[in-house]
Amino acid sequence: MTIKTACNEPEHADQNRQRQRAARPAPASHLLAKVTVAAIAISLAGCQSPPARDGDLFRKPAGHVTRWSSFENPTAAKGRGALENKAAKGHAFDYIGPGQSRTLLDVKGSGIVTRIWLTVMDRSPKMLRSLRIDMFWDDAKTPAVSAPLGDFFGLGLGRCVPFENALFADPEGRSFNCYVPMPFRTAARIVVTNDSDKRLSHLFYDVDFTLTPPHGPDVLYFHAHWRRENPTTLGRDFEILPKVRGRGRFLGSNIGVIIDPVYGESWWGEGEVKIYLDGDDAHPTLVGTGTEDYIGTGWGQGTYTGRYQGCLIADNTKRQWAFYRYHIPDPVWFDADCRVTMQQVGGIGLDYVRGLLKKGAPLIPISIDAGGGDKFTRLLDKRGKLDLSDPSLPGGHCNFYRRDDWSATSYFYLDRPESGLPPLAPVAERIAGVE
Repeated sequence: MTIKTACNEPEHADQNRQRQRAARPAPASHLLAKVTVAAIAISLAGCQSPPARDGDLFRKPAGHVTRWSSFENPTAAKGRGALENKAAKGHAFDYIGPGQSRTLLDVKGSGIVTRIWLTVMDRSPKMLRSLRIDMFWDDAKTPAVSAPLGDFFGLGLGRCVPFENALFADPEGRSFNCYVPMPFRTAARIVVTNDSDKRLSHLFYDVDFTLTPPHGPDVLYFHAHWRRENPTTLGRDFEILPKVRGRGRFLGSNIGVIIDPVYGESWWGEGEVKIYLDGDDAHPTLVGTGTEDYIGTGWGQGTYTGRYQGCLIADNTKRQWAFYRYHIPDPVWFDADCRVTMQQVGGIGLDYVRGLLKKGAPLIPISIDAGGGDKFTRLLDKRGKLDLSDPSLPGGHCNFYRRDDWSATSYFYLDRPESGLPPLAPVAERIAGVE
């Protein structure tokens, strides 16, 4: 494959960049075109240009057939679309009653789901947490994907916000798009279930997929797992992804946090992400430096969107935050097992923390930063019982274990269609305190 960069032909640099941008598909589409989950999107930066992809656009791979599933052609069969109302938009949507399900895709053979789009009439946080999306590969008994609808599509806490990143998009806050490639070998089934007690009047959708020749052994299955702890346990890390066994790739997660008002004005996001790989026990191989650091920002966390990292909600009034990090240019591989956690740590000035303790706020002080470097005190390394009222302690920023309401949707690939993780929590647990 020939690689052109803006530096190869300086006299035509602007024209080259324009041609590359026009020919380059969206990052997730690049993932789809490469079929395997090892493909990553590469950003154009200075003289570093992505490989030319012209061949991906005008060369048809042998044995690949395009199909769409929707209410207008629920079987995705050839020549069987638009059969109702004399082909004049006869079945663009349907309803889902309480406790009912709608099958969005049910197909046999080898292929790849390349895009999922849908929208619903009721997009309230409670409904988006009550709707459940399940995906089954190769007729597995348990779903590889089981998550609240809104959270699955990248919207932590089920709150619609216009955004677009490498894997998900909600262009105007009214629809849901997923571009994660999802290979299957013998069958694929996607189901949406209404776990609420309310009738959903309108569901529109289409699932785009490609039927392909059989996949090789290096092609992995897509999984997604949602969990919530309300509240988290004091001094124990929140599990973004409980341990999964097998060979695969941690693709990333979107996370929602609802802050406990007992901690007042203190900052909640001092916790470090930890990724345990291939036999790690007490200590992880990969560890970050802070919550906002993990998603690429620093010194607090406001709203922003990026291709691989962002914060969609930073709502001090409702005490809600929702953010994401996707490991596309920086893959996280594992060969035996993987577990991902986030520490439950907050911070504020030492005197404020002393006041919180007097008010009975559940917390455990862990460190004091009085100016960085040699002025950083590791309180948990001190012997004996810690007394935060000790006047000999240096003043400064005090970090402490705390507990809040955390939820996360984790995305990963695995060498098997079933992960063995617990089933999705009941709807009452999913919607509690969500507004």
